Amino acid sequence: MLDTKINDLTKQRLEKLDKIKNLGLNPYPQPNLEDKQTCAQVLEMIDKSVLVAGRIMSLRGHGKILFADLHDRTGKIQLFFQGSILGKNMEFTKLLDLGDIISIQGKVFKTQAGEITINVESFQILAKNIRALPEKFHGLTDIEERYRQRYVDLIVNPEVRQVFETRTKILREMRRFLDDHGFLEVETPILQPLYGGASAKPFKTYHNTLDMDMYLRISNELYLKRLIVGGLEKVYEVSKDFRNEGVSKFHNPEFTQIEFYWAYVDYDVLMKFTEKLVTHIIKLIKGGLKLSYQGTELNFDLPFKRVTFRDIIFEKIGIDIDTIRTEEGFKSVLKQNNLKLDLKKTYGLGAYFDALYKEFVRPFIVQPTFVTDYPACMIALAKRKENNPEKIASFQLLVCGAEFMKAYNELNDPKDQYDRWIEEEALAKKGDETAMQLDKDYIRALEYGMPPTAGWGMGIDRFTQLLTDQATIKDVIFFPAMRNEE
Repeated sequence: MLDTKINDLTKQRLEKLDKIKNLGLNPYPQPNLEDKQTCAQVLEMIDKSVLVAGRIMSLRGHGKILFADLHDRTGKIQLFFQGSILGKNMEFTKLLDLGDIISIQGKVFKTQAGEITINVESFQILAKNIRALPEKFHGLTDIEERYRQRYVDLIVNPEVRQVFETRTKILREMRRFLDDHGFLEVETPILQPLYGGASAKPFKTYHNTLDMDMYLRISNELYLKRLIVGGLEKVYEVSKDFRNEGVSKFHNPEFTQIEFYWAYVDYDVLMKFTEKLVTHIIKLIKGGLKLSYQGTELNFDLPFKRVTFRDIIFEKIGIDIDTIRTEEGFKSVLKQNNLKLDLKKTYGLGAYFDALYKEFVRPFIVQPTFVTDYPACMIALAKRKENNPEKIASFQLLVCGAEFMKAYNELNDPKDQYDRWIEEEALAKKGDETAMQLDKDYIRALEYGMPPTAGWGMGIDRFTQLLTDQATIKDVIFFPAMRNEE
């Protein structure tokens, strides 16, 4: 064992492991159990012979009679070991411990108490448990340990497995919905020579053979839009993205999102499409459009509320951002309204507006709401509105003070895109680590012509949080980012 400290329970289990080996048995065999039944199937097989395998989670009895609960991914079944059936092999039950993985063969019957049970005729240890599982009534309760040792968390807390099964179902159904609406699933690079598609600090690495710096993608947006240029028209990707930023209840440096791009439509079509997709998934998972998240009752009846970025800020704190033209003017308005906002390491008027919104407005948007038409200085990849070039045709879906998706009409004017990126580079020179880079190849792609397109990105982790009522993103990611255990 790797640990230098071995407790008494572990010593006892190691002694049993030695006994198994001394008997000439393999404590870690590799049998072919392809035809085994699950615990759920066995419940419907009274009076039939079965083969099952799983983990022992309860042992009770002594001498010539022993009861055990065997768990697999579908549930549990009671096992009945008795000397009159097993003969001398009954002695081998003394080598069993909670947590052992075993296979058994036997016949199913119903006890006088009405519990479906397997009368064990033979059994085999498949993997000996060396570390004792947490106590039944205390469980693995240390939050940090639950995340570090997710394998134990999944063993002792069945409800955790249900959360991740729901996550898989959400992702599967979102794929199916997009497939059914004519979208093509694609794959784009995770290692990129330039990072782009969002305002975020990247993780940097180095490729030896190519002798060049590379970055883990912060978004797959620019590659997906290259495919739109190539004529694919409707594409999406389920992507792992990486941002070298802080950790919070809604943030993990590695996260999963779906991005899609749809040629020849605008963001108004995307809002309606989003309503259909979101409500379809919610109905499927929750059975209706009303749900509770951390004690807050939410109603996803259509249509979702729509409000402009300018109007929601004015409604909440009485500031009209349309009258603010400069960073100095922004600071002056803050002072006039006695608002304190930390603007250290914040660069540019767009970032100032974003900071104001996130601090004083967004946390108070509870019911599903589309916040639309952000200032053009906030998103360098979004297309200006024709009737108001100071705004971009954009929206975010907000629920319980958190952003669940971002969408906009895609900027397809190469000159405007180039100029917007030059502005971003100026912010980078001032010290903005999240500023976008100039991607000359993407400008070249736009020069070939990209049709009018609208696009959308949605965080799967947060959406799963919402639908499974989990307080933190760590509860819906199998192995969230953690500090070193030492």
